[in-house]
Amino acid sequence: MNTGLYELPLVFFTVLAQSAVGAWLVFTFVLLNEKNTKSRTYIHKVMFVILALLGIGFIASIMHLGLPIRAFNSLNRVGSSMMSNEIAAGAIFFALAGFYWLIAILGKMPVSLGNVWRIVTALIGILFMYVMNQVYHITSIPTWNNALTSWSFYLTVVLGGLTLSYALLIPNKQREYQLQHLPSLFAIGVSLVAIVAIYQGFNLHNIHSAIQNAADLVPNYAIMTVTRLCLLSIVAFLLFRVKNIGLLGISVLLTLVAEGIGRVLFYGLHMTYGMAIGG
Repeated sequence: MNTGLYELPLVFFTVLAQSAVGAWLVFTFVLLNEKNTKSRTYIHKVMFVILALLGIGFIASIMHLGLPIRAFNSLNRVGSSMMSNEIAAGAIFFALAGFYWLIAILGKMPVSLGNVWRIVTALIGILFMYVMNQVYHITSIPTWNNALTSWSFYLTVVLGGLTLSYALLIPNKQREYQLQHLPSLFAIGVSLVAIVAIYQGFNLHNIHSAIQNAADLVPNYAIMTVTRLCLLSIVAFLLFRVKNIGLLGISVLLTLVAEGIGRVLFYGLHMTYGMAIGG
């Protein structure tokens, strides 16, 4: 578990980046169908929150590297290193999203160009998420090199993105778009999180070494998972029942905390071959 706590900068980076990309995908879809000018202006204003969270995530990742210059040095192996690819894809996504927001907030973005720009940025965001996932599929780390890692990362994109976008978009009084399906999608996502977490919990005992079992790396797995699922259940209830901006803000915070708990468990499960075998 100590490993998970030591990797808090990466916890912040992955959870915030995944949530930001998920929210961008929702915003892209909403703006494609929103014709009301005042509503679009509102959407562009609150889009800054997505960029701010993404920026905080990147600052956390730089803290993990130790020195800012290392972030630039890590780009030296783009194409041959998944970590370099992750940083490059993330930087391109951040730049495209940031420039789009700036031009749109100044009222200089044509609608047709904006649609193309957002879609291209969304595709880069999806690539960013794919590469981020691939970074952790390391053959020497059996506790990470499996489908559960992919499920965990992509579900954070879904849960974080849905909660963040719902909280930002629902207060828009000029909106013509409808968001009634987002709480249901969130509830489905929570169900999938529960399935993945329970399945993983039962399978940790199948990864072991002569002296240690993977389950021993996260002795609080059960209580932390229950806490995570309880928090996500509270969020689901809030999304279905409330429209108050304060409570919706709390729902975003609870979602980020819940996914942060899951990510701490993930990093706590770091176990390499030589230390562990599957069986």
